[in-house]
Amino acid sequence: MAVYTEVSDEELSAFVDNYNVGALTSYKGIAEGVENSNFLVQTETGPYILTLYEKRVNPSDLPFFLGLMEHLSARGLNCPTPLKNREGRALGHLAGRPAAMVTFLEGMWVRRPSVEQCEQLGEAMARMHKAGEGFEIVRPNALSVGGWRPLFAMCANRADEVQKGLQAEIEKELEFFEAHWPRDLPKGIIHADLFVDNVFFLRGALSGIIDFYFACNDLLAYDIAICLNAWCFEPDDMFNVTKARAMLKGYQSVRPLQVEEYNALPLLARGAALRFHLTRLYDWLNVPEGAQVTPKDPIEYLKKLRFHRSIRTPMDYGIER
Repeated sequence: MAVYTEVSDEELSAFVDNYNVGALTSYKGIAEGVENSNFLVQTETGPYILTLYEKRVNPSDLPFFLGLMEHLSARGLNCPTPLKNREGRALGHLAGRPAAMVTFLEGMWVRRPSVEQCEQLGEAMARMHKAGEGFEIVRPNALSVGGWRPLFAMCANRADEVQKGLQAEIEKELEFFEAHWPRDLPKGIIHADLFVDNVFFLRGALSGIIDFYFACNDLLAYDIAICLNAWCFEPDDMFNVTKARAMLKGYQSVRPLQVEEYNALPLLARGAALRFHLTRLYDWLNVPEGAQVTPKDPIEYLKKLRFHRSIRTPMDYGIER
């Protein structure tokens, strides 16, 4: 369970009392997530999500995250909306951590998305990219190519504990991306963590997007590349081109890709695989003592990286514009 900071009943009740949501009736930790401590909070007026932002989250980024959710929600994207407390602030403090409550979205995430759900995801992602236009706060992507080497440096000397030869392989990947990463593609607000557990469906329709705590300003096509990794591989590690085609079809029904973006997808997908391999590698080797969390296997994304390394053009995937 992804609960790093325990909260007493008394502390939580006092925190909830500072919002106009009625009295606290129950709460429980939420199992998903690896960055923050999350609780489903039930009050007299309904359910809400409470997040305690842990040490990896920079407190100076929180106005961006909370403001972005307000911005996207106001422009019609179904996403959590931060609640304001009695002082008119979206951000408070609980158990020594910055904390916020947001609205609850109905729906469930799916473990094996269908082709139709991949198409809906593509459409929703494009609508999110367009809805992000005009958001004035800027947050660079700390986990883009410039952040990968410093991240790897924190666990490089133990990488071969996970797989022999891994340290040398990652070093070569870093050198490649530092020399070839695209800089001039269209940019905007991206989610940057649009995995299946951050997208809800209700009665077959996409009902909302959650967890914007990696959102940032970066290449729009990089968000698509992340989703190619997260949505289009089957449990046997095979790439499902039908799902990839459906995702791009949905995306381009709202925001057509430029030729340069389309051509860059294999490189971006390979880079996205490295980014998630590195964060998983670090977490695998550095589980906080006493944390109720199971780290995700970094080898999954190493396999995806190696697959993308064999791809030269989107047509090699079987994807057409």
